[in-house]
Formats: sequence, C-alpha cells, structure tokens
Amino acid sequence: MTNVNLITGFLGSGKTTTIQHLLNQKPEHENWAILVNEFGEIGIDGALLANQGAVLKEIPGGCMCCVNGLPMQVGLNMLLKQAKPDRLLIEPTGLGHPKQILTMLTSEVYQPLLNLQATLCLLDARQLSEERYQENENFRDQLAAADIILVNKCDTYSVENKNTFMQWYENNGLNRPFHYIEQGNIAAELLNSPRLNIQALPDGSHHHSPRPNGLAALQLQNNKGWRRALNQGQGYTSCGWIFDAETCFSTAALLDWVRLSPVDRVKGVMHIPEGTIVFNRQGFDLKIETQPVAPVDSRVELIHSADAAWNDLQNALLKARVNIE
Repeated sequence: MTNVNLITGFLGSGKTTTIQHLLNQKPEHENWAILVNEFGEIGIDGALLANQGAVLKEIPGGCMCCVNGLPMQVGLNMLLKQAKPDRLLIEPTGLGHPKQILTMLTSEVYQPLLNLQATLCLLDARQLSEERYQENENFRDQLAAADIILVNKCDTYSVENKNTFMQWYENNGLNRPFHYIEQGNIAAELLNSPRLNIQALPDGSHHHSPRPNGLAALQLQNNKGWRRALNQGQGYTSCGWIFDAETCFSTAALLDWVRLSPVDRVKGVMHIPEGTIVFNRQGFDLKIETQPVAPVDSRVELIHSADAAWNDLQNALLKARVNIE
C-alpha cells in the first residue's frame, strides 16, 4: 500500500520548495513518487523536481482539480503501476480546489491501494491581509482541508502579519497543528501524521480552460526554437514559454525582465551563459538560484490576476536572448 500526502497551498506559498526539502530526507530504502499539477501549460515545477530521487508525473494545465478528474486518475494510475511507490506526494496547482482530489483518493477503488495521510497546506500569512485572497474559494478551502498548516516564509513577517494569522487561527484553526517555517524547510516525519480532518468541503468551481489531454508538459515540435501557451480561469491568466536547449539568455537582461514584469507571479528555469538560472517571484519576493550545468530546455511562466500585455512581455523576453544568428 502506498502512503499518500497532499501538499496544497495558494500561488507562491512554497509548495515546490517544500517538496524539494522532503525529497532530500527520503529514506534510501523507500521509493517515492510525485504527481505535480500546474495552472499553466509549461511545466516549471516538473523541471524543478526532476532527477531528485523520485519518479515524477506532470499534469500541466490545471487539469488535476477538474470536475471529471480524468487526467488525475490517469496520471495516478500510471504512477502506481509503473513506480509502485512507498510514498506518493501530490502537488496540485495553487489555484486548485482540494475536494475533487480528496474525494478521489478516498474512493472505494483506491482504498486497497492508498493510505491517505495528513494533508499539508502551505500558507504565506501575509496573504491573509489581502481581500483578493480572503475572497478566493480555493484559498479558503485549501486551508479548510488541511490537517497541518505550514506557515511559510515566517522570516519575512511583521508583527502585524503574525497577529493576523493568530486571529485567523483562533476563528478557523479548529485546533489543528501549525508550524512556522522558513523556505519550506520541514521535517519529513510530518508526512506520517494521520488524516484527521474529514470535514465536508463545498464543491470547487471548474477553474481553467479545457485541454485535450493534460498528462505531459508542453514540448517543442518540428525543430521549432520556442513556443508559447496560454491558460485562463478563476480570475487568473497564465502565459508561458519554452525554448530549445540552444537558446541562451543574457543573465542581466533576463533578471531585469523577471523583476520588472508587471504580473503577480514569475517562475522559470532558464539557460544563461553561466549554466542555469532558477527564479521564483511572487509579488516583490524574488528567489534566485544558479547552477553550473545548462538545462535540457528553458521554461518560464507568468501568472496574473488579470489579462496582461503578453505580446509586449514576449518581445522583451525575446530581446534578452544572446547568440542569435
């Protein structure tokens, strides 16, 4: 039987970084798998989590939380059959509703196969002060479905942020455990916590445009140098690009583009002269990491709570390329 944990949290809460910390603690004798879903089509999280000691299956395009759940079922069945994992970590999109997934994981067909343990929800407590998050049903219901609340990025909080969280917890915590953490750093022992929160959740809205499959991230075809993909739903729009392995970007120009793009979220794994740059921007918070080896390809995704001038942003990104003949 496979032990399963759902790792939820709204956009920018730190789910992928948390999973990376958990993978670093994986017991050598255990076989782990990850089922990851993103709102956009590009598959940034899959690139970040690849080759880290676990079998990975991507479901881009927000399909995991669909009302029909078909991509989720197919991806889950493929992982269970091919990897036969001891533990499965499921990372839904930050715009996903947890009810559909929890209902599926506890369904009769999976009871002999899965042992659903604690659902962990990442929270950036600064978001509790913003009306657009408070009014978002997925933000509220992700927290409502959690067995354990991980109050992430606590090193960035003001006293007011912590007071706001404690006020929220007094009204909504239901005595569930919570942990203040930094940069998604948690102990893997939390995964063995039981699932105790079985309160009924409302149905979530179908939150994205339909797509024909949803079992693999966008790939380049016919020797094209790059492609772009859009997705929209639940008041958010994503625009992402994938570039071939030969395309290289000026480090300074790319970072200016990342910092100055007028959108809520920027996330990417890109080829630069020094190798690879990984960046993750939520609002004004920007995390950057460099690696000496070039990536297989370059991927970047923007997400915004409204439409944006995608063509202008694309032109600026294309101008950041180097070694173009």
